[in-house]
Amino acid sequence: MSLMTQTKTSFTAGEIDVDLCGRGDLALFANGARFLRNVVVASTGGVGRRAGTRYVDQARGPGRLIAFEFNTEQAYLLVLSAGKLDIYAESVRVASLDTPWSAAQIPQLAWTQSADTLLVVHPDVAPRKITRLGASTWTIAEWSFHEADGVLYVPHHKFADDAVTLTPSGTGGAVTLTASAAVFDPAHVGLRFRLAAKQVRITAVISATQASAEVKESLVSTAATRDWEEQSFSSLRGWPVSVCFHQGRLVIGGSRGQPNRLWLSKSMDLFNFDLGTGLDDEAIEFGLLSDQVDAIRGVFSGRHLQVFTSGAEWMVTGSPLTPTKIQLTRQTRVGSLVDRMVPPRDVDGATHFVSRNGRDLREFLFADVNQAYQANDLSMVAKHVMNGPVDQDYDAGRRLFHLVMGDGSMGVLTVYRAEKVTAWTVFHTDGAFRSVAVVDGEVFTLVERDGRYFVERFETGRNLDCALLGHAAVPTISWSGLDHLEGRTIRVLADDVTVSDAVVAQGRIVLPQPASAIEAGLAYTHRIEPLPPLAGVGQPMAPGQAVRLVQACFRVLETKALHIDTGRGAIPIPFRRLGADRFSTRPASFSGDVRVRAIGWKRDCMLPLWRIEQDMPLPCTLLSVATEIKTAE
Repeated sequence: MSLMTQTKTSFTAGEIDVDLCGRGDLALFANGARFLRNVVVASTGGVGRRAGTRYVDQARGPGRLIAFEFNTEQAYLLVLSAGKLDIYAESVRVASLDTPWSAAQIPQLAWTQSADTLLVVHPDVAPRKITRLGASTWTIAEWSFHEADGVLYVPHHKFADDAVTLTPSGTGGAVTLTASAAVFDPAHVGLRFRLAAKQVRITAVISATQASAEVKESLVSTAATRDWEEQSFSSLRGWPVSVCFHQGRLVIGGSRGQPNRLWLSKSMDLFNFDLGTGLDDEAIEFGLLSDQVDAIRGVFSGRHLQVFTSGAEWMVTGSPLTPTKIQLTRQTRVGSLVDRMVPPRDVDGATHFVSRNGRDLREFLFADVNQAYQANDLSMVAKHVMNGPVDQDYDAGRRLFHLVMGDGSMGVLTVYRAEKVTAWTVFHTDGAFRSVAVVDGEVFTLVERDGRYFVERFETGRNLDCALLGHAAVPTISWSGLDHLEGRTIRVLADDVTVSDAVVAQGRIVLPQPASAIEAGLAYTHRIEPLPPLAGVGQPMAPGQAVRLVQACFRVLETKALHIDTGRGAIPIPFRRLGADRFSTRPASFSGDVRVRAIGWKRDCMLPLWRIEQDMPLPCTLLSVATEIKTAE
């Protein structure tokens, strides 16, 4: 029998997949944990109970959150739902707009912002431009491409076989176009065609091989020609899939009809796609040529123009990008999601994106040594966290990357590349997280609870979800304003001291005793559980080896409640106050060491030696743990 003391000084490896519980030889084992639920790993190593969420408003239904930051003083939260867009400033709704997107189409939306304009695209809906005219005045309209002298400067492409010809009946005015094969569709009415680079507008479709058109530029001749194209974007051929701004150009990536094509607008003329004669400032258009059709899923402006496709990742280079200098190079072969749009996000110069299989969070980072991008898997040691990601955003101030999962959980990654910190935790709530957006340093989330949807905001210092704060000049037992939690049993923290449960009836609760200030909301449980103990440095316990926790010392910071389970259930730990000779359970912040003794042998390595688990709505931060254990030979 031997006695050992092991000290865990950091949790910077985060929650580790159960598949690695036998890999005590890995360096990350010493800094990892088996479970980290509803807690946040600090970049300095400690782990603390996550912030609760404050109720903002009830949403119309399922949808998506979008951050819109006009400047450092004016930031907005955009809440998209079926046919509606609600706009919030400082958590107050200031405007609403009608939109063309259904609930089923919202997951495929992509967007980009420049100053007071947000461009939103979907492959099956004409793209929209949402413009801020004032704090409470917003408009939405279809894109207007540049037009001069009746000529519309939109991208064109020949979707028919190259041998198919068009024959115009004249060179000006109203003409009839005759095709050598079936070409025309009723959806072509109103669209532009080009014959030998001259533009006409379709006014009527007579048959699959004949259409009437209005000549916008005098045609070269009335001879049959194979040199013709039709408008690239339309309800017939599909609309843009992704969009971004890069080097003063509007970049469009892919469409339903041309999934692997890129379009870059004329420099500083965002809706002008005139290719012209290939001058440096003119528009650029090209396809991704590879051994497979790589459908573009996202375009992102980083160190270079980055293109994320269904099968690979590319970089577009050129300083500046011009028709003669542009270069396209495939970097990695990971691929991105195809059934939904999870927008890539910048994290300290790297671009985080979700892989096609939905099981990886990749870091697309340029390596100066190789002069190429790498796509490292940030979820390699925590695959269990990745459960069908549907949305993501990055809180740069707290270094927390949030991924909303399809199962309603939220994976949260503490990432600090300079200190090699990559630590996963998992958030749960009484309901399901559905979307996330970071607006001016504030993290907002869309949450589904009992079939209703709520906009909520994570708020430091709060320890309940969907919560509201109340204040009264005179202590009272009756509190109203909780209509959003009607019929629910909620947790109430009164005067930062007493904790009780109450049922909301007619938007009101009644407390067992009067209070001057309350926080009322839904309780959530945080859980910290260690990995199996080691027999020595880098040496896991032998199968079936008996181990006993003698005592553990928990170093905590600004903690008001601590419930520890050493095998007999989670029990509250009283704190010894500095300068006092007695213990106290009154919830006042405590910083220091808490020692807990334990009894009982264990032979199952998957049973933890200790566990912190509590739903008490009070702060709890764990800095380190020192354990004294005995092992049987």
